[in-house]
Amino acid sequence: MSELLELSATAESRVAPEEPAMDELHGEMKLGLREHVGQFSLLVLINVFVGMIIGLERTVVPLIGEKEFGLVSKTAIVSFIISFGVTKAICNLFAAHASETVGRKKVLVLGWLIGLPVPFIIIFANHWFWFDVANVLLGVNQAMCWSMTVIMKVDLVGPKRRGFALGLNEFAGYLALGFTAWITGYIASIYSLRPQPFYLGIGVAFAGLLLSLFFAKETRHYASLEAKLHRAPHTNESTNDPLRPRSMREIFALASWKERNLFSCSQAGLVNNLNDGMSWGIYPLFFASLGLGVAAIGTIKAVYPVAWSILQLVTGPLSDRWGRKWLIAGGMVVQAGGIWLTVQVPVYTAWMIGAVLQGLGTAMVYPTLLAAISDVAHPEWRATAMGAYRFWRDLGYALGAVISGTIADLLGMRAAIQVVAVLTLLSGLHVAFRMRETHGITKRGTESIPSPAAHQ
Repeated sequence: MSELLELSATAESRVAPEEPAMDELHGEMKLGLREHVGQFSLLVLINVFVGMIIGLERTVVPLIGEKEFGLVSKTAIVSFIISFGVTKAICNLFAAHASETVGRKKVLVLGWLIGLPVPFIIIFANHWFWFDVANVLLGVNQAMCWSMTVIMKVDLVGPKRRGFALGLNEFAGYLALGFTAWITGYIASIYSLRPQPFYLGIGVAFAGLLLSLFFAKETRHYASLEAKLHRAPHTNESTNDPLRPRSMREIFALASWKERNLFSCSQAGLVNNLNDGMSWGIYPLFFASLGLGVAAIGTIKAVYPVAWSILQLVTGPLSDRWGRKWLIAGGMVVQAGGIWLTVQVPVYTAWMIGAVLQGLGTAMVYPTLLAAISDVAHPEWRATAMGAYRFWRDLGYALGAVISGTIADLLGMRAAIQVVAVLTLLSGLHVAFRMRETHGITKRGTESIPSPAAHQ
């Protein structure tokens, strides 16, 4: 990994100079969306291509496993989601931490380099094993590229419009994902499941790489600026910051179990992607078993991320005004309702409504969770905290595939979908009863991350 980062850094240095040092620019640098609208817009465009790469698989790949490779076991079919989720979860953690030392842009460029082979492997694969290999690479690509577009936007805009920035980022990525899920299903209905739907991915991968390499700029120094401007919250402990968590292990522990707000966010993110992993792998097979064609399946699979993406333009800024907690709790409950409707009322209209509800609930949750993590974490280690959150969140893909695939093999797909709906509801109730409001936490000065010393 370190050798690849060095290679990426060498390529980057040949096409764009490094940003000036922090001390040279401290008097001129500013945080804000208006101040960085050009670079912010470029990062939105790059995330469109990131979303399209993963959207290639949302409709077609489970059907390829069943129809081309003759797979009967649902667990075997969703194995590609397991490889994707585990890889993305682990790489999220290390990519975010690496970006705090080598810089954001180098990680972004490397992610695109690793993602380039994915559409080629899917096109030419002659064994299901190669789909697992492709999704390992896809998991690395998504961890590096999507994480960096999130972190770089947060670096640029500062705390005031964080929810809006993250909502716009997720809007772009998931709108592109939804469009690609629809268009690949449409292409497959006209031609075949392979290779035609995946030609688009080749152009997308090269476009994302070229934009990242030649036009994206490093943003890490803006996080350093925010850290200098950051006013530490008042606590019973010293605010002189002698023991703020610095190591990756300390930050991971805080995000995973030691800090109640970060834990609440991590478990909600995990369950959110758990039900998304079920939707990715089981829904196409469930709808096909009830006689739905690939084009119609693609439409349903597109409605969910499109609703999710568009509504994030509302829910992101709304979290900056109303706060984070109840959007997260309510969103998980709405998701559960959409999933339950999908499995209980087996008609096309109900499936479309269920997809809209699941998209609405996810829109309430997705950017708000990222904003809540950013509220709680200090700017100097925020990227690593977001990486820890994204580790647990994207591990949900793998858990969702394992749980839903296993239950589907034992009890049927309806039972698998019902179990996931219950888990989603329980996650929302946990947020409602355990999480505290995080918006404006540094201004209120009423809560803070406990120092590692407090747990020794």
